[in-house]
Amino acid sequence: MGRRHWPLRGVVLLYLGVLVGLPVVFLVLKALGHGFPAFWSEITKPDALSALKLSIEVAAIAVPINTVVGVGAALLVARHNFFGKRVLDTIFDVPVAISPVIIGVALVLAYSRIGWFGAPLTRWGIMVLFSPLGVVLATMTVSLPYVLRSIVPVLLELGVDQEQAARTLGAGRVRIFWYVTLPAIRWAVLYGVTLTLARTLGEFGAVLVVSGNITGVTQTLPIYIFDSWDQRFDVLGSYSGALVLAMMSMAVLAVLALLRRRERRLRVDLA
Repeated sequence: MGRRHWPLRGVVLLYLGVLVGLPVVFLVLKALGHGFPAFWSEITKPDALSALKLSIEVAAIAVPINTVVGVGAALLVARHNFFGKRVLDTIFDVPVAISPVIIGVALVLAYSRIGWFGAPLTRWGIMVLFSPLGVVLATMTVSLPYVLRSIVPVLLELGVDQEQAARTLGAGRVRIFWYVTLPAIRWAVLYGVTLTLARTLGEFGAVLVVSGNITGVTQTLPIYIFDSWDQRFDVLGSYSGALVLAMMSMAVLAVLALLRRRERRLRVDLA
């Protein structure tokens, strides 16, 4: 059986190598082609550091909020029947179903000075568009569904037997969530958080529309890479920024892989 699978494995590896492996190798060679000092000089420029800082700050805000909202919405969808449940479930899929650019345009129409929400917010001195707040809002919108979509299948598979048993023993909703539900779905939550973080760090379309691409103010790392390539013709700067962004994403995946390996070892030891 193992030998029969070698052709299929070869096709899969070749496919992944062409789509992922070769571009990553090319990116590393281009970013480090002039030596590490040149790469370090590019990524430590004030504009690059500002873009990196804003990307991290946006992720630090968007990921926890979307995690809390995603877990709560997943519990509603998987554990309760109510009027509008299908509508709520469908709304969470909208950011995946439509282009991020459309989401950015919709946010501009809603939060501009002539929009539904923009006019009253402007009177209160709150600027959403062309500000870090708009970047956070756009990023939260496009990364909204990943935690929920990771948790709902797990909740449906687990059922409610353990939760009902805890309830009959006198546990309240909060204790049931912390000691029964959350431990059972923790890997689904971590997987959803990983996807959310990766999408948050790499989001481009919606953020470009909402942010206005203001250097040092609303420029995240993906927009900095685009601006370096398209506007300033700084090829080395764009490659260097792209390599930093790729390294951040791979670091997140590596942490998740280590946590999974540790969990498997704990299960083997307990068994």
